[in-house]
Amino acid sequence: MKILVTGGTVFVSRYMAEYYSGKGHEVYVLNRNTRPQPPNTTLIQADRHDLGNILRPYSFDLVIDTAYTARDVNTLLDALSSVSDYILISSSAVYPETAPQPFAEESPTGPNRYWGKYGTDKIEAETALLKRVSGAYVLRPPYLYGPMNNVYREAFVFDCASLGRKFYLPGDGSQRLQFFHIRDLCRFAEVLLLKRPGRHIFNVGNRDAVSVREWAELCYRVLGKEPEFVNVRGDVEQRNYFCFYDYEYMLDVTEQYVLMDSVTDPEEGLREAWEWYRKKGDKVNRKQYFEYIDRNLPEILEDNKCQS
Repeated sequence: MKILVTGGTVFVSRYMAEYYSGKGHEVYVLNRNTRPQPPNTTLIQADRHDLGNILRPYSFDLVIDTAYTARDVNTLLDALSSVSDYILISSSAVYPETAPQPFAEESPTGPNRYWGKYGTDKIEAETALLKRVSGAYVLRPPYLYGPMNNVYREAFVFDCASLGRKFYLPGDGSQRLQFFHIRDLCRFAEVLLLKRPGRHIFNVGNRDAVSVREWAELCYRVLGKEPEFVNVRGDVEQRNYFCFYDYEYMLDVTEQYVLMDSVTDPEEGLREAWEWYRKKGDKVNRKQYFEYIDRNLPEILEDNKCQS
């Protein structure tokens, strides 16, 4: 296939570009050429908001788009001479946190106070695409993880483990998180094109969630270590010292499992993430969690202990 991947230089789009080129497909990436390009792909250098006629000479079998907004989608569709298959990587952020869980594909979409404009923009991108390309597919993943993840999530825990630090755990660590390996996202896109289901919006993710405590233990385990936990209770903003919001949600991924009933084992997936991170950690956008922890948490926790 001749595949166009928008972006192609960071996490999701880069992994997908490399995944499909590794499968022997002819992969093109569309970006401004401000970062290193994925190997074995062809660059189309342009700003996606100012495409002009640059895409007119091309005809693609598949477009994989990580568009954030309706403008992103409409500008790309206006520039393409034709569209065969189109897959939009959307997000679970389209579901309002107040809706009943688990969120199903038919659940109402709307503003989510944790994700804000990112979520509402994704809703508008989905709407714009399906209005113009009725046969397109929309994928709504939860937290993605794996090699090339430039978001400081599993990498933060790997750093805690490699530095021999205590791990500051929100509350009792029972908050549950739902993940999906980036390779499984690629695999499911392949399944869609093979099976051509009549449904066009899919939640994707692991069926089983894990607690933040279990997740931290898995991250330490791939480094051959065990965490020493410190429970953080009281009025402490979680995102100051931990890599996820204080927001627990679940996607109903029944429809995904009908088509693809296997996913990457979380420990295996985290091991792959660690192998990538220890070689290319400079690609991750680190947050200043350690600075906040060292400056604030021991004193806060001691004060809480004295007051209890």
